[in-house]
Amino acid sequence: MFNAPVTVVLIALSMPVLFFFQRQLPDMGAAMAFAPIDLERGRWGGLLTAMLLHLGWTHAIMNAVGALAFGTPVARLFGDRIGPTVFLLFYIGCGVIAALGYALVHWGSNDAVVGASGAVFGLIGGATRLMGGQGRVLSLFDRRVVSASVAWMAVNAVTGLIGYAPGAEGARIAWEAHAFGFFAGLLAIGPLARAFGKGPPPIAAPDGPESRI
Repeated sequence: MFNAPVTVVLIALSMPVLFFFQRQLPDMGAAMAFAPIDLERGRWGGLLTAMLLHLGWTHAIMNAVGALAFGTPVARLFGDRIGPTVFLLFYIGCGVIAALGYALVHWGSNDAVVGASGAVFGLIGGATRLMGGQGRVLSLFDRRVVSASVAWMAVNAVTGLIGYAPGAEGARIAWEAHAFGFFAGLLAIGPLARAFGKGPPPIAAPDGPESRI
């Protein structure tokens, strides 16, 4: 995270910057939040705009740090050419799926959700399959991936049930959105890596030219 790609740094910086401007709005951005009832009313814009809002400075900064830490290995996987575009679409896609998942669980609810947490959990899901390093995507059924996924979801569920997390400002935690975002990233990183990944680095043979495995 201390040598993060520019795209990741910009996304992370955008969160506190956008929250600064959000605080200047008369309704603190409530009109751009997303509630499940919006889908029944044909209002889909909140699926995107809700990711730009946060409940407070702590909420915005925590998501920024999460994006910086877990977005870095994902962005590096896609490289520098079309990589930033693929990474951005991956990030936004995970956030949209997270919001849609929350809406399916709470269909017709007026309870609004805000924050980039669903998208950040998508980055966590993607990074979970990159724990082996060397630019290789681990299998979904790799023991490390399974154990880390269980741990993340356990923490997510407990946090949601307890109803407390730094930056929540007393609001209910949309742990369901986190879960949907996480699994979206966990599943999507595989095919995206095959289509757009720059591949693992070359490995030098003992007595010959570099080769790839």
